[in-house]
Amino acid sequence: MSAVNDKHSYQSIKSLPVDFRYAGDQGVDRTMLLDTISENAENLRDSSDGAANGRGHVGSDIDESPYGSLNVPAKDGASLADDGDDNKDTSTYVRPIKQSYTDSKWSDTTPYASKKKIQSWVQLPDGNWELGTVLQTTGNDSVITLPEGKVLKVSSETLIPANRDILDGVDDLMQLSYLNEPSVLYNLQYRYDRDLIYTKAGPVLVAVNPFKKVLLYGNDYIEAYKHKSLDNPHVYAITDTAIREMIRDEVNQSIIISGESGAGKTETAKIAMQYLAALGGGSGIEYEILKTNPILEAFGNAKTLRNNNSSRFGKLIEIHFSETGKISGAKIQTCKITSTTHILLIKLCTLLQNYGDSSKFASFLLLHQMRFLVPYSFARKDCFCEQSRVVQCSEGERSYHIFYQLCAGASSSLKDKLNLKNADEFKYLRQSNCFKISGVDDAEQFRIVLDALDIIHVRKEDQDSVFAMLAAVLWLGNVSFTSVDSENHVEPVIDEGLTTVATLIGCKVEELKLALSTRKMRVGRRNDTIIQRLTLGQAMDTRDALAKSIYSYLFDWLVEQINKSLAVGKRRTGRSISILDIYGFESFERNSFEQFCINYANERLQQHFNRHLFKLEQEEYIQDGIDWAKVDFEDNQDCLNLFEKKPLGLQSLLDEESTFPNGTDLSFANKLKQHLSSNPCFQGEREKVFRVCHYAGEVTYDTTGFLEKNRDLLHLDSTELLSSCTCPLPQAFASSMRNQSEKPVVGALHKSGGADSQKLSVTTKFKSQLFHLMQRLESTTPHFIRCIKPNNFQSPGGYNQGLILQQLRCCGVLEVVRISRSGFPTRMSHQKFARRYGFLLLEHVASQDPLSVSVAILHQFNILLEMYQVGYTKLFFRTGQIGVLEDTRNRTLHGILHVQSCFRGHQARCQLREFRRRIATLQSFIRGERVRKEYAGILRKHRAAISIQKHTRARISRKKFNRVREATTSMQSVIRGWLVRRCSGDIGLVQLGGRKYNEPEEVLVKSSFLAELQRRVLRAEAALREKEEENDILHQRLQQYDNRWSEYELKMKSMEEVWQKQMRSLRSSLSIAKKSLTFDDSKRSSDASVNETEERESSQDTGNNPRIHENGGRSTSSGLSVIGRLAEEFEQRSQVFGDDAKFLVEVKSGQSEASLDPDHELWRLKQMFEAWKKDYGSRLRETKVILNKLGGEEGSAEKARRKWWGRRNSMKMT
Repeated sequence: MSAVNDKHSYQSIKSLPVDFRYAGDQGVDRTMLLDTISENAENLRDSSDGAANGRGHVGSDIDESPYGSLNVPAKDGASLADDGDDNKDTSTYVRPIKQSYTDSKWSDTTPYASKKKIQSWVQLPDGNWELGTVLQTTGNDSVITLPEGKVLKVSSETLIPANRDILDGVDDLMQLSYLNEPSVLYNLQYRYDRDLIYTKAGPVLVAVNPFKKVLLYGNDYIEAYKHKSLDNPHVYAITDTAIREMIRDEVNQSIIISGESGAGKTETAKIAMQYLAALGGGSGIEYEILKTNPILEAFGNAKTLRNNNSSRFGKLIEIHFSETGKISGAKIQTCKITSTTHILLIKLCTLLQNYGDSSKFASFLLLHQMRFLVPYSFARKDCFCEQSRVVQCSEGERSYHIFYQLCAGASSSLKDKLNLKNADEFKYLRQSNCFKISGVDDAEQFRIVLDALDIIHVRKEDQDSVFAMLAAVLWLGNVSFTSVDSENHVEPVIDEGLTTVATLIGCKVEELKLALSTRKMRVGRRNDTIIQRLTLGQAMDTRDALAKSIYSYLFDWLVEQINKSLAVGKRRTGRSISILDIYGFESFERNSFEQFCINYANERLQQHFNRHLFKLEQEEYIQDGIDWAKVDFEDNQDCLNLFEKKPLGLQSLLDEESTFPNGTDLSFANKLKQHLSSNPCFQGEREKVFRVCHYAGEVTYDTTGFLEKNRDLLHLDSTELLSSCTCPLPQAFASSMRNQSEKPVVGALHKSGGADSQKLSVTTKFKSQLFHLMQRLESTTPHFIRCIKPNNFQSPGGYNQGLILQQLRCCGVLEVVRISRSGFPTRMSHQKFARRYGFLLLEHVASQDPLSVSVAILHQFNILLEMYQVGYTKLFFRTGQIGVLEDTRNRTLHGILHVQSCFRGHQARCQLREFRRRIATLQSFIRGERVRKEYAGILRKHRAAISIQKHTRARISRKKFNRVREATTSMQSVIRGWLVRRCSGDIGLVQLGGRKYNEPEEVLVKSSFLAELQRRVLRAEAALREKEEENDILHQRLQQYDNRWSEYELKMKSMEEVWQKQMRSLRSSLSIAKKSLTFDDSKRSSDASVNETEERESSQDTGNNPRIHENGGRSTSSGLSVIGRLAEEFEQRSQVFGDDAKFLVEVKSGQSEASLDPDHELWRLKQMFEAWKKDYGSRLRETKVILNKLGGEEGSAEKARRKWWGRRNSMKMT
């Protein structure tokens, strides 16, 4: 790398020659450039590096911008004609084109060999340029043919070379091979005829007013320029460059829109604001910012002879942005040429001491101080120039739009409240005899203003007060005066006008009448008050001054309300973009004080333009020691000195003459001619007329009204009148007047002995405000838009070469193109360049100083030596040369960001997986705990249910047992009673009937029965003894039977296994069998005690073997045991199946929770029940068969027992 440094020494780095043209300047197809990606990237770099400002900071490209790229087709259209729609003005003064092209300092008039050229420009006698073809050249003369076939013989030196056809309509004048006036005019006209109204002139955007709608605006175009898919010249492109540089460099930006009246400045400012609102919108405040335009246009714009919507004030729109690039608020700044001021009450004795009895007796004016910085989220600087328009309009012009809108669009209730009439019934409005603008609906515009007032949060009560003040201004014009004495002193006529004004501003009629007809003065050391009556002229001036003052302070108040609505507050970040839309240069047939101030302001702006694009450029080149061919340009410093020089400048002489009470407009004109005749920019004319040579041409001024407008007195009586009003707005106006009148005088007007009584004049205050405005612009990076008016008749398609050429010359556009093409618009300090691109070096540089690193970077990327120069502190690049470095840097940064994003993504995924694992673990613990708690609750509920079921079933069983026991007892009592009655014979009946309730019962029994019973007892006792003996014998036999029964039980067990397979289905048969066996058993048990003795006797008498009974009993007990077991099994199984089925139904319905499938478990339960049912049915059938067999044996025993029982009874009866 050191070898490379040695090879390319610093001494070998030279600048490009002025006439050098690099590839692409000539003979290049523009469409091919737009279709090439690399060239398109270079074009984008051009627009951000050097297209918007001459200082040429390194432009931010797409990757550094917060916006991406998108290709969007065009749809919507807008017009610039609103700012330039005015009536035809045939009397408008246009500076003649006196200077030929050969006299132009910036022309490319190099020796021209016409024999080698085919087409050339020739200037016709009317001053227009025509493209012709050279037919023949002889000596210094050439024969040229024009397109219409006309042949001319002209001097070869007057021919101007023309560009090739391929360069027709290029979007940047820097691309023209021959930069001359006719080529520029032709290129602009070529584009203008195709509705391509925007053309770049180096860093300046030239906008030609189309006076019609063109399809170059709307959301689709905004998106296209936002994403850099379009790079054609446009207001959007300039605004996009400003916002990108603001974000990148953190430097405030400004967009300065200039041009003549009617050139389209107001609409251009609106378009820029719309783009900023679209890019920085989102908070809603951008909508409020846009809605301030209808309000300010209604109150500050008027129709002039040149423009239907002429701004009679300038505005500096300062839009503030947050750190993210979103609009956070705005602020309006104002600098007015306000003509309404406070008159200073003259202290007669002091003035006599200061000035003696000389004719220089002066009255000092108290000018109300206009606020230069009004808090506003969106900085507007309202230069409200024409208060005189409120009370006076020229023929064919109108006063401010709001008056006509109010008369046309106010509701009937509002008209009744304000006593409004038609516009032609108010004197202030009917003087010009012009009430409507073609194509404009004043009523609809008034509704738009009302909506805008609502959006910026102006209360309804305040809106009514505003309209009341407007109506009061109109009615003041209708106030008339009548003479009251021979000295022409007057007083107002008490008519509808006077009473209406008093009602609207909230004062008494007598107070208003006194304020308009008298003037209070304080004289002497004790400030004695003298009341002076006014003449007709003085009274009318006082009336008009009051009307202008009310309107001026009303405008200030509206701006203040807008500022409050759009206040930035704590959101202020210091980043802002200012849009300056100021009145353009004006030159009429008769020019007065207003044009004097307007043109002075434009001179200041032109100097700022020159300073930024010419002076600062060349000074920086010289300071950094680079090889540079200096470009000459027209400097307007001489004209500014004419205005500002002290003590013999236009403004100083005007202020001085205004202080003299005997000063007149004629004496002022004579004083100018006396002191300024030596200045090359000044020329005295006849009487009150003088001429000033401005940068835009010579303007003739008439001094008539200069002194009055510079004073424009408002007496103390009027201030006191406003302060005494009941309405809040007039009181606020009066308070503001008093506060401003108390401000001390500084500077040239401060004189010994009278400083406490002197105030600033209108021109002095305007100069001060303009100075602050320029300070504000100097602290920003400017972007220039030059608006061009193609014709004076607002005709779409009309193209006046002379008018356009005059405007191009005045604003220095062509000098800008040349200095930009031959200069170095892009520059960076060595440190910043090394820091920005140093990481792109492939090899290590031995010396780490910024200059060595910078040169190494340039050599690595093979940037031609002609395309850059190395200065003492900076690197200077020609247009587009930094694009390769930016592209490489962005690609490298994108790669680094991609690697970082992949690594960070991997880290994030790992962290996510670990986080998910921990979450799953935590969830498992939480869910487990929750399930355990739920299971414990379910278990408690299950146990409680079982306990309830147990107690319920026990209760049911007890009830059932009690019923069975009661039934059994009843049956036993009945049977026993029947047996007793059957065996007792003739027993006396119990007699109960016929006895009283408390008498004891009596039982009558026969004695024979008692004897018989005693005998039976004795026999029974004897039989009992015998039975006991027999019982012993039976016990022995029972032992034998038990042995046999054991054997029988073994057999029965084997039989039960068979029965279990057969008895499954006959539940009804089992119930019947069970009931019958239960009845027989109870019958046997009831008869056992009665028949015990009989059985013993029967066994003795008959002598039969008791085996029959014993076998019958054992058979019965065996059957009962089998049936009992079957019944017990049936009950148990029924209960188990019922409980399981009920539990599964509860689980399925959600009443109980369990981790099982209820449908599957029900299916299994059904299968088990079917299998048990089948087995149980088979067992039941087998048991029935066995019981039938046992029933046969038992029947034979029963028959024997019954037979024995019959014999026994017969024996007893005998």
